[in-house]
Amino acid sequence: MCENSTDHNDIHILEQDSKQIILIGTAHVSRHSAQLVSDTIASEQPDSVCVELCNSRLSAIRDKDRWQNMDIVKIIKEKKALMLFMNLLLAAFQKKIADKFGIKPGQEMINAIAAAEETDAKIVPADREIQTTLSRIWRGMGFWEKTKLIFSMVLSFGQSDEIEETDIEKMKHQDILQSLLSEIKEDHPIIGEVLINERDQFLAQSIRSAPGDKIVAVVGAAHVPGILEYIEQDTPIDLAALNTLPPPGKAGKVLKWLIPGLIVMLFIAGFLMEGKGAGTDMIWIWVLANGIFAGIGALIALAHPYTIFSSIIAAPLTSLNPMIAAGWVAGLVEAFSRKPKVRDLEAIPKDITSIKGFWRNNVTRILLVVVFTNLGSSIGTMTALPLMIKLLS
Repeated sequence: MCENSTDHNDIHILEQDSKQIILIGTAHVSRHSAQLVSDTIASEQPDSVCVELCNSRLSAIRDKDRWQNMDIVKIIKEKKALMLFMNLLLAAFQKKIADKFGIKPGQEMINAIAAAEETDAKIVPADREIQTTLSRIWRGMGFWEKTKLIFSMVLSFGQSDEIEETDIEKMKHQDILQSLLSEIKEDHPIIGEVLINERDQFLAQSIRSAPGDKIVAVVGAAHVPGILEYIEQDTPIDLAALNTLPPPGKAGKVLKWLIPGLIVMLFIAGFLMEGKGAGTDMIWIWVLANGIFAGIGALIALAHPYTIFSSIIAAPLTSLNPMIAAGWVAGLVEAFSRKPKVRDLEAIPKDITSIKGFWRNNVTRILLVVVFTNLGSSIGTMTALPLMIKLLS
């Protein structure tokens, strides 16, 4: 294995057995990177072109009408609303920066696909599914870490207007999602591990196992050092292990049932130890704390009045049932109260480029309802518990 130096700092050429791998490190919102990709593939005429895309993102690029086919009710029922919300924040962050500098988001990947088709090269989506990456990060975090993650993504999205064209070169050395999470990744090593290191391994294995003798690989520059290291090690990487979702931690499983059980026990203890008045007070504390905070969450999302009312009613009940969440109920009510129209689906790419657009669009507002109602219900639970315990003393 060897790496040959080239005249261009963004291109690395490696020889592995009978294969030649041409690795191009790009910035995802750089006109220069997009042109470099087209020129390199046209001149090298590779057998395969590997792109830093998973199958779903490759399909999204090819399917221009993908938003129109989205079933928001199905997404809520399958408990995927939060993942879709995070995906949209990521897409919005990239699109805002790209629009600012007059380039399509992911233009270098679009160019790579077009150039591969022109040269009859096989297109290889070399990255791990984005849902798997986000889920592995999510599973490794506690409640407050998850809350901080969501707010950090929203705040970073709002700050993207401050990025200048001179910052694009700096962003070459960061994954787009890494840029979005830059403020909290230092506090949470799991983000760097799952987002960068694991994907470096996945990309390296996908690239070196791509068919043909000459391979061009187009990846974000943040991944180049890791990919080079893993390819040079020339040891097999278990992609199945990197694709596996870790089971929820034992503590999470226990708490999932322990908290509702504890609440029920507090109700019983209140009635038995302190009498009917204390027991009744506990129930009212529980109902009001959960209902009010869930309602505030729905209100922040500018939900329909029916949705706000349903979140207030549902939260005290759903918080006692580990199998259902107040946000899912509120999201379904919002979806039926303000059923998204075709124009809402068509407007998603434009609306997600602004904070106001997230709240204006009927589809993205449903996601906000789910996220903020669930968050409000969780805060209500943590507010009610100490107040209920205090009544026993």
